[in-house]
Amino acid sequence: MRKEIKAFFAVLISLMSISYVNAQQSGLSPDLQKIIWASHYVINNYVDTVNEKEFADEAIAAMLQSLDPHSSYIPKEEVEKANEGLRGDFDGIGVTFQMLEDTMVVMQTISGAPAEKVGIMAGDKIVSVDGENIVKMSTNEIQKRVRGPRGTDVNITVIRGGETGPLQFTITRDKIPLYSVDASYMIDNEVGYIKINRYARTTMDEYVEAFNKLSKQGMKYMIIDLQGNGGGFLNTAKDLVSMFVPDNSMVVYTEGTHQPRQEFRSSDRYFDGDGAMMAPAKRKEGQFRENVTTLADHKNRLVILVDENSASASEITAGALQDLDRAVIVGRRTFGKGLVQKPFKFADGSEMRLTIAKYYTPAGRCVQKPYEKKGNKDYAKDLSDRWAHGEYMHEDSISFPDSLKYTTLYKERTIYGGGGIMPDVFVPLDTTYNTAYYRKVIGKGVLNKYCLKYVERNREKLNGKYDYEQEGSFAEFNKTFVVTDDMLEDMLKQADEAKIERDEDQIKRSREHMKINIKALIASDLWGRGTYYEIMNTQSDVVKKAVEIIKDPKLYKESFVDRKSKVREDGKKDKKKK
Repeated sequence: MRKEIKAFFAVLISLMSISYVNAQQSGLSPDLQKIIWASHYVINNYVDTVNEKEFADEAIAAMLQSLDPHSSYIPKEEVEKANEGLRGDFDGIGVTFQMLEDTMVVMQTISGAPAEKVGIMAGDKIVSVDGENIVKMSTNEIQKRVRGPRGTDVNITVIRGGETGPLQFTITRDKIPLYSVDASYMIDNEVGYIKINRYARTTMDEYVEAFNKLSKQGMKYMIIDLQGNGGGFLNTAKDLVSMFVPDNSMVVYTEGTHQPRQEFRSSDRYFDGDGAMMAPAKRKEGQFRENVTTLADHKNRLVILVDENSASASEITAGALQDLDRAVIVGRRTFGKGLVQKPFKFADGSEMRLTIAKYYTPAGRCVQKPYEKKGNKDYAKDLSDRWAHGEYMHEDSISFPDSLKYTTLYKERTIYGGGGIMPDVFVPLDTTYNTAYYRKVIGKGVLNKYCLKYVERNREKLNGKYDYEQEGSFAEFNKTFVVTDDMLEDMLKQADEAKIERDEDQIKRSREHMKINIKALIASDLWGRGTYYEIMNTQSDVVKKAVEIIKDPKLYKESFVDRKSKVREDGKKDKKKK
């Protein structure tokens, strides 16, 4: 065994009160008994005092890293934060903020949250928390001071434009929701769009609310965007798939050496047009789900968007809907995470998330990409390796071994496992505008800071023109607001000040996309994150392709392709491509 594994077992077994003296009576193998003895020798004979907490934390973390890329150890102080994203809430005051020149600037207050109730406003600069100056503090440091147990008070000092002096607020912390639906809007009078960023406990409630809103606006066909969705709860993925497939359809099953096969099937729960549960017999027409045998020809067309950062639960969704011939999958090959982690809690409040099983799509595919004998370093390089050998640009740059061939359950199309979900329709990464200069402008925060400053300087003017708290104000902004050449030049000057060397050729290539991004960020500051996607998606090749497919019934049907005819197999080289 590796020394890290030995150290881990030494500490872990010691913590479980299996001592040096009774090791031989514990039923453990001789190797594990030797580890207990080694732990005893270290603790009682090492030249210096051993910090047992650090010893345990580091040993457990090292051991888990040696098993697979997704087993992990979370120290006590990080457990709460690690669980926030999946739980869907945290305790705090309810503001979104950005750091502008080392100052915390409130971008929005969450509706109904404590900060809004006491009068905190967008544009306020928070300068102290409980009397402590937070200017120049890191984001993490500020969050530690602002967040706290529900029901406790925090004193906030803000600077507000137009006020002669600082304003003082006492805010009682409360539960603050974390949203997993980033955007939901009608692309046109028939096609609805919903973007989901994670699979949390609240995701289905948010999805149903968004779905019902779009249904009332006349949605006939739907695009669900899972690009960048890193996953979350398996049961949430199962519930989402359940909205589109017949009752009792296989969605996913899990299995491991010590874990018997467990099947997750679509449930008979459903929601009516008002968001209430109702029995299957009462389902209404147009709700995207029927008991049918040929799902590819379903009148309610569905497209799922994925990319290389779509992982885990989002791959369950895409894989199930592909296996069941229910949706057209559009984009690029997904991440390839098919491992199930179970949390094991320790007495001190820390937590180990151990991989206990692999998950499989309805056709029997495991989408986990290889990791054995490669190590975490090579595993982490997988996405950059895909870029290096051209996969983001060329569909035929990936080969699938014949041994990993499967067929879909209705149309018996050829599909493959063993490394993510390959979309039915491949859309290459658009690099036309994505220049090195543009990446630096974004990466160094210049673009975002410019937009923050623009909104700060022009908030009153923008509100006077668009009255952004009124319904329909964003639509008017989207229709009439133009990022001028002067605005772009102001942003480029800030890039100069940030010592980003100008490249006129690259600026020319990125020019229009930078303008669109500026407009989208300004809208996001005023109306929320959803408007950012509504603007930026007009430039997205993936979204454009999805709309093209979903609007044309013939093209939609033809998009349920046989993967065998689309990709190379088992290392066969494409003679046309060097």
